[in-house]
Amino acid sequence: MVSALAIDPALPATVYAGTEGGVFKTTDGGGSWSVSNSGLTATYIADVAIDPMTPATLYAATAGSGAFKSVDGGVSWTAINSGLTSSNVSCIAVDPATPTTLYAGTPGDGIFKSTDGGGSWTPANNGLFQDYVTALAIDPATPATLYAGTITVVYKSTDGGGSWTPANSGLDYHTVSALVIDPATPSTIYLGTSGGAYKTINGAGNWTAINNGLTTLNVTSLAIDPVTAATLYAGTYQG
Repeated sequence: MVSALAIDPALPATVYAGTEGGVFKTTDGGGSWSVSNSGLTATYIADVAIDPMTPATLYAATAGSGAFKSVDGGVSWTAINSGLTSSNVSCIAVDPATPTTLYAGTPGDGIFKSTDGGGSWTPANNGLFQDYVTALAIDPATPATLYAGTITVVYKSTDGGGSWTPANSGLDYHTVSALVIDPATPSTIYLGTSGGAYKTINGAGNWTAINNGLTTLNVTSLAIDPVTAATLYAGTYQG
């Protein structure tokens, strides 16, 4: 099972896939893949994130061994868990303006923040009353604005994770599996949940269901076309 994909912004033919068996890498747009697990002590990869300014620097979220960092394009990995209180990390996000600032979501201990590229982490849970975090996204235009998806609600922070407030108007209580921001219009955000897909056009002020044509409401992944942002793709799980 592939749980995460990350594309090198400088070399788009280079893609990293997080799977139940570790990290895999392709340099030819998926023509061939090689395993990139050296140094990983857990191979269930929940998420992979790339430093947009230094794409050879990668971060991996694992189930069982916390977070890992690679500075050589996945050739080798080093654990970066100082300050993390959970060995399970469900999602990881890199600040696009200051890539040494990272956020990690965990299933049970909430959100952690690092300002030194993962060298150390501190809790960032003020106002977060649901600590099972499943998805994180950073506003590319205003990186101090973040969104967190959990197993019941969505939260928003406008101060770099210093505090969080619920942002659920129009949402039912579903588990959030995917959270993506329109890079051209960051106030437009899409959610994939166990109860369908939702959209906001006002920075999570309110949400509207967008399920017309979906054959199942369990939306596990979403992707925005980088050329035509109005085009959205949804992956669904039917069980």
